[in-house]
Amino acid sequence: MSKKDGSSNSESLYRIQPHYYVHVLDQTSNVTRVEVGPQTFIRKDNERVIVGPSAMVVVPPRHYCIVENPVAREEGRVVFDASGQARLLHADTEVRLFQDPFPLYPGERLASAVLPLKVVPANRALHLRALRDFKEGEEAREAGDEWLFGPGTYVPRPEVEILSEISATIIGPNQALRLRARLETVDRKGVKRVAGEEWIVSQVGAYLPGEYEEVVELVNARVLTEKTALLVRATRTFTDQRGVRRKNGEQWLVRFSDMEAFIPDVYEEVEEELEITTLTSRQYCVVCDPVGPNGKPQLGQRKLIKGEKSFFLEPGESLEDGINDNYILQEDEALVLRASEGFTDDTVSPPVARRPGDRWMVHGPVEFVPPIEVEVVLQQSAIPLDRTEGIYVRNNRTGEVRAVCGQTYMLTQDEELWSKELPTSVTELLKADALADRGAYSQLREARGQASQAAHMDKTRVVTYRVPHNAAVQVYDYKQKRSRVVFGPDLVMLEPDEEFTQLSLSGGKPKKPNTIRALSLLLGPDFCTDIVTVETSDHARLSLQIAYNWHFDVGNKTAEDACKIFSVPDFVGDACKAIASRVRGAVAQRPFDDFHKNSAKIIRQSVFGTDEAGKVRDRFVFPQNSLVVTSIDIQSVEPVDQRTRDSLQKSVQLAIEITTNAQEAAAKHEAERTEQEARGRLERQKIKDEAAAELARKELVELQTACAAIESTGQAKAEAQSRAEAARIEGEAAVDQASLKARAATIEAESELERLRAAREAELKYTEESNQLEIARSKDMAGIEIEKFRQMVQAMGTETLQAMATAGGDQQVKMLQSLGLQSTLITDGRTPISLLNTAQGLVGLQPGVPPAPRH
Repeated sequence: MSKKDGSSNSESLYRIQPHYYVHVLDQTSNVTRVEVGPQTFIRKDNERVIVGPSAMVVVPPRHYCIVENPVAREEGRVVFDASGQARLLHADTEVRLFQDPFPLYPGERLASAVLPLKVVPANRALHLRALRDFKEGEEAREAGDEWLFGPGTYVPRPEVEILSEISATIIGPNQALRLRARLETVDRKGVKRVAGEEWIVSQVGAYLPGEYEEVVELVNARVLTEKTALLVRATRTFTDQRGVRRKNGEQWLVRFSDMEAFIPDVYEEVEEELEITTLTSRQYCVVCDPVGPNGKPQLGQRKLIKGEKSFFLEPGESLEDGINDNYILQEDEALVLRASEGFTDDTVSPPVARRPGDRWMVHGPVEFVPPIEVEVVLQQSAIPLDRTEGIYVRNNRTGEVRAVCGQTYMLTQDEELWSKELPTSVTELLKADALADRGAYSQLREARGQASQAAHMDKTRVVTYRVPHNAAVQVYDYKQKRSRVVFGPDLVMLEPDEEFTQLSLSGGKPKKPNTIRALSLLLGPDFCTDIVTVETSDHARLSLQIAYNWHFDVGNKTAEDACKIFSVPDFVGDACKAIASRVRGAVAQRPFDDFHKNSAKIIRQSVFGTDEAGKVRDRFVFPQNSLVVTSIDIQSVEPVDQRTRDSLQKSVQLAIEITTNAQEAAAKHEAERTEQEARGRLERQKIKDEAAAELARKELVELQTACAAIESTGQAKAEAQSRAEAARIEGEAAVDQASLKARAATIEAESELERLRAAREAELKYTEESNQLEIARSKDMAGIEIEKFRQMVQAMGTETLQAMATAGGDQQVKMLQSLGLQSTLITDGRTPISLLNTAQGLVGLQPGVPPAPRH
């Protein structure tokens, strides 16, 4: 409220409402006083209103406010100094609770709004700290003391500050609360704790930490099963829950047999959860650094554990190679063992002393578990070999390599499989078909397609090659420096020191060297084709495609004859060159016309030669490798010179043109004949179609005429019938309409009559019932009044009623008797007075005669 609120127009007059106040400054004495309403305050000339009118501070029940610089009080009264100024407690605060509305004295200030008192519920508390020394009841608090309050309603004090509100932590089953002491204190169990110390509270329920305790965390128990265990490490030396003294850094296992749920202590750290190690009856394992009887790991030792068994690895223990299956050997299997340290082998009879590095074998059938002193080098299986199969075996002691073929063989402890390395070209040829086309492109496709397969060949297997029928393969033993030739059909199996002799032959047309690579040499008969360019005596150059048949004449296939056929590396190229030179020499001596007429005879004579009788021979033999050429033929003759080729081409084109013109004339004549026949059939069909169309048009006109007649007759008849039917329908509708109107008027009149009759009956019934209700009500009210009056009379009694009726006269008589008057009359002069009995009163009363009653 402003200064002029509730005041008159003059600034010297203030009307202060109830529960309002103003601060008035006396400028003469410089003293400020408080004027409290309700009042009308008149300001003097030396006074000035500096605050107000302002509303007093109202503190409701269960509320409080804080006042800074409060006034000093003695026995509840404000203390004033000699000048009349209210004395203040400067730099102090005061908490005021529920009371009557109060004003603020000059210098006082509300430090906070009016706030409700804080209610601390159960399982909660306020953490308080004393700001200065004070005494609370019988207990003295010093500055810096801390304590808890709750549950209850907290009344603030200026000497106390609220640090925080603490909630109780609910500790459930399999849970614990980890606490830390902020300062030296005593816990709930009476144990003295130093600053920084941590401990565990595992009692189920709500736990409210003390003033010097802080909650580190709520620890959940680790539930253990029969298949799990916990690896725990001590962070410092202490005594654990089972009373065992643990040293700093010590590790141990907590199993299900020890406790079902484990809550780590403050000095215990769970490193990991271990799963139980289970071995079946067919498994074993080797434990490194096993724990001895003293509970300490035996460093450097190993322990063999056989199944069936379940166990946990102790701290420091580890599995060497995990869990291994027992070696179950069949009859054709064996193990190669090596002793890692000296021991006595009791698995054989008599026992054998094994030295470190010894190797031996254990043959099946047997179930074998290697002792810790034994290392399993590898598991061998018998290798079944057919008659056409073999393996290369190397002896590790002597270094000898041999081929084992056609038997089931198991390597001994001193043997291993040896890999025979072959050139890549030989590997590719082994995969190729010896009888396939030996053209350059086919060989290249085979080499590309089979290069990936060559990489996956088992090099420890004996290299085999199936020599085709009527073919030969040369194998060279570089250790014994001798060769052997195998004729097909046969199977070549290479010894460790043997290699195939590769053949590099010419191919293509014309022949090119090193085109065909092969391992086998086909003996023939076979044919060969080559292109030879020759020149006649009249300088006509021709390209001849010559084909000739050949074979090798091995004779009785002795070793000398067999090696002879491989003496010429490229027999195809050499044979083609020799034949081509003979052909060129013979053709160069003949003119073109002569050669064109007798080409076959000239070439045969030049290659095979003539005998003494002048007859052409039937074969041409190469004595170096026993190659025999039996026949020769010219497949094609093409001129190389362009002029000769043009002349031949013109004659061929002329013949082709003549043939083409003849065929074209015959085709043209046949097409014209076919066209004329088709045109005649078309004209005849057109005439037939026109005649049929005319007949159809005649029938259409007749049908249209008939339809028009039927349409006009039907329309007239339909119009007449429709007019008659419309008139009939209109008359019937008028009759029906009049009947319906009469019926509607009758129904309307009857319904109105029925409505009026029902309204009159309802009105009469309502009036009758209202009158009956009014009569019944009057009777009930009269009965009630009578009963009320009777009960009142009975309650008051007859004597009481009589006393009430005569109460006025009796009082007057008693009053007159007390005044000593026999009779009196008081009037204002305007009321008429009855003096009928006045004389009697004035004469006096006879003794013993009562006075007459007054009316």
